[in-house]
Amino acid sequence: MNAVRSVRRVAVVTGAGSGIGRSVALELARGGWAVAVAGRRAAALEETAALAGPDVLCVRTDVTDPEDVAALFTAVRDRFGRVDLLFNNAGTFGPAGVRFEELTYDAWRSVVDVNLTGAFLCAQAAFRQMKEQTPRGGRIINNGSVSAHAPRPHSAPYTATKHALTGLTKSLSLDGRAHSIACGQIDIGNAATEMTAAMQTGVLQANGELAAEPVMDAADVARTVRHMAELPLEANVQFATVMATNMPYIGRG
Repeated sequence: MNAVRSVRRVAVVTGAGSGIGRSVALELARGGWAVAVAGRRAAALEETAALAGPDVLCVRTDVTDPEDVAALFTAVRDRFGRVDLLFNNAGTFGPAGVRFEELTYDAWRSVVDVNLTGAFLCAQAAFRQMKEQTPRGGRIINNGSVSAHAPRPHSAPYTATKHALTGLTKSLSLDGRAHSIACGQIDIGNAATEMTAAMQTGVLQANGELAAEPVMDAADVARTVRHMAELPLEANVQFATVMATNMPYIGRG
């Protein structure tokens, strides 16, 4: 077992092998955080760690598996001694373009398991550790989506889980007060990642047409997460929306 290292701030980032998770892990590392990166692809996590620097712990984790999540937070405690931040980022869109009436139970369940149950499991593990550590407390930031406010066509599993994540955020904000645990949510629209590559070529709009949509740099999201993370625990960004300025969200439909 590695000796516990004395560090100022420790972050856990899920879904850190690519996209927004990787960008946030790199931004936090640049800011002096010790970072634990979690995800299902070990090789991708190692790539993130190589970019981020020496104070990074890679833990292969399936967030839908309670044992994996428990092992993640045990590994973080053993390496760094505490958790100051959880960025609950792991997520999936699910099957693209599938009409609601044709959606299978397995497809529905796979999205719910990652986006909602995975977020619950990680938040619960972080909450327990933050409550018991000294100094007590910490912060949880959930990655929502503009779909937590307005859906895209054929997106019922994703949209439903992102609405549910807002409820989880509010409940954690209330339940965490007594333990110096703050919880906020960042709702992101059209960050340029592997998951959103199709937006630049054409995606289905509410009127049935296909249209390309503008995107923004994921680094802009990462800087927002870092701002939220570095507030004192007496202050909280409850909800933040960061989106490509010209995306068809305001007035969608």
